[in-house]
Parts: sequence; C-alpha cells; structure tokens
Amino acid sequence: MNRPTKSRQSRPRPALSKDEMIQQVSALLDSPDDDLQAAMMKELLAGLLKLHDSHLELLDLKIVNRAFKELRHAFGVFRGYRDRRKVSIFGSARTPVGDPNYQGAFQFARRIVEQGVMVITGGADGIMRACQEGAGREHSFGVNIMLPFEQGANPIIADDPKLITFKYFFTRKLMFQKEANAIALFPGGFGTHDEGFEVLTLTQTGKNDPQPIVCLQAPGCDYWNDWSAFITNQMLKRKLINEEDMCLFTIVNSADAAVEEILRFYRRYHSIRFVGGQLAMRLTERLTPGQIEQVQDRFGDLLTDGRFELRGPLTEELDEPALRELPRLVFNFNRRSAGRLRQLIDHLNSL
Repeated sequence: MNRPTKSRQSRPRPALSKDEMIQQVSALLDSPDDDLQAAMMKELLAGLLKLHDSHLELLDLKIVNRAFKELRHAFGVFRGYRDRRKVSIFGSARTPVGDPNYQGAFQFARRIVEQGVMVITGGADGIMRACQEGAGREHSFGVNIMLPFEQGANPIIADDPKLITFKYFFTRKLMFQKEANAIALFPGGFGTHDEGFEVLTLTQTGKNDPQPIVCLQAPGCDYWNDWSAFITNQMLKRKLINEEDMCLFTIVNSADAAVEEILRFYRRYHSIRFVGGQLAMRLTERLTPGQIEQVQDRFGDLLTDGRFELRGPLTEELDEPALRELPRLVFNFNRRSAGRLRQLIDHLNSL
C-alpha cells in the first residue's frame, strides 16, 4: 500500500460571467477532433442543448442540475487523492460508543490508515464517527446525505474540505463505489444492507472491478453470521446465486483480520482493465512459466478461447504511464463469473 502523501484540496470556483461562458464554449468547439477530453465535453454540451429542446418539466431539470453539480463537486474533491487507496465503510449511525462494534470500527480505521489507505464514510455518527476518529480528519472523507434526521456530519469531519453533502442517494452511492478500492461493512440497519447488497450486485455482475468486501463484527457478535446463513439457506440452496459468489465477501471478527484481508487482496494483484474482449490483469510481481500453467489448468473455464498470457501493457493501456512497468496476465475473459475471477485473484495472491 502507498504511504500517506500531501494532496491538493478542491476549491470552489466563482460563477462564470456570460462573456466567459461564450469564450469557453467557443474555445471548446474549436478544439482538435483528436482531443478526447474535448470531444467528451462537446458531447456533454450537445446533451445539454437536447435537454433544452426536450422542454422537460422544471422538476426534471432540477434533478439533472443538482445531480450534475453534486458529481462535479465530488469529482473535484477526490481528484487530488487519486494516488491513495481508499476503503468505503458502512455501518449504523446509531451504534453507541460503548458497543464493541464501535471500538472495532475505531481500531480498523486506525490500522488501515497506518497502511496508507484513506477511509470514506457517510460522515455521520455511530460506526461512521468511530472510523473517522480512528483514521483522523486528515485521512478521512465524509460522503454525507441530506436527511430530516440522524445524518448531520460528525465533529471529526464537519467543515472539512473532504466532506461532501449529497441530496440524492444515487450520486452519493456512485462516489462510494467509484472511489473505493475496498469495502468494509459493520453491523447496521436498512442503509447498511442497501449499500452492502448494491456492492455485491455490482461486483457479481461485473459492473465493479474486483475488490475485497469485508464484513466486520466484534468477537462474540453473530450479526454477519446470521446474515450469511440467510444468504446460504435462501439464496444459495435455491440456486439463486452460484457457489463461487460466496467468495465475493469475507466475514471477520477483528480489525487485524480485516486489514490483513485487504492487504492480502493487493499482495500480487494490482488492477484490471478490459480492452475489447481481453482482460489485462495488472500484477505487482511476475509469474513463472510453471505458475502460468497452473493457472491454465485451474482456471481455463474463465476463457472464451486462447490461453493465459504473461506480457507487458496492451497498446490501449499506454495512456496510464504510471502502470506501464507492471506485468500483465492477459486473457479472453468470458465475463460470466465474477466469483471465479475473485478465486483467480486469491490464487495469484497465494503463490
């Protein structure tokens, strides 16, 4: 894991004048066709004009406007911390200080920050406050939501530039998922299960890149054991999920075990990128020819055709120069089983 580094803070920009807007639009329209960022901005501008032509109701326009503003601001806040891994943490806002799970959350956040990882929480009380107390303000993000009760920012993250308050759950959830390299779930209510099942759904369907999903409970607590029993008895036994889907999450009873699970996931595995039908799995260490043959024998069912190949970056990956030197395990992935892909990652990390 990377060690903590100084990062830039996002500052709100003043509103543009009419003349400034005209100048920026003119410069954008005159930009070269091969400028991919400018091309995307032109597409966004065209979409905005189509919204105007659609004569939407005022409420619809308010939703689009607010969602766009929330995402623009959130992207700016996180932009200065791209070089830091982050863990998104979910749990009850009602957990009291004396609860063992509160203390477990504090210890987990403190120890994961020691490994150079930042924490993202909902920014409220209970488990969220415990994690931000453990991590400290400097290493914390608050991704808060406007509610009529219960969800005001805790004093650790209040007024921090890394506190973002959302009106909509869908924009908030996007940031929780997009910025996370790991997920930690503590005992909680409907909101915790909402987030937890969404994470699992996105991972199972391949809409999220692989990441460790850790369910933490204090010693003697059976919260996640009972939850897992429901998953097994009502989903797995009815064949509503596959056996390998149970590999997508891990239940632990201590902060140390949770930190070890996250570190283990990134022991050799680094990241993935899809290029057409190929999956390029970036690794921090090269595999030997014998290890590649072992992967071929055990995980050949993941292939649509061909074999696993150890190589350097694909041409399309050269736009990520910081990752250029990492070895790749490249293969034609069938995209049918995120659980099996997770088993492959676990195997590579165990070598």
